Amino acid sequence: MSKTASIGLLPSSTLFGRLMASIDRLLIASSRIAVRNGDQPRFGL
Repeated sequence: MSKTASIGLLPSSTLFGRLMASIDRLLIASSRIAVRNGDQPRFGL
């Protein structure tokens, strides 16, 4: 018997998952713009 375990993660295709992915992309884009302008990016919401 194997001593390792694996978890099969499915891509989140739910509405909540897509909403969270959209928010994440928005925050990443915002921090990239801030870094390009020489500002410190704000983390979180």
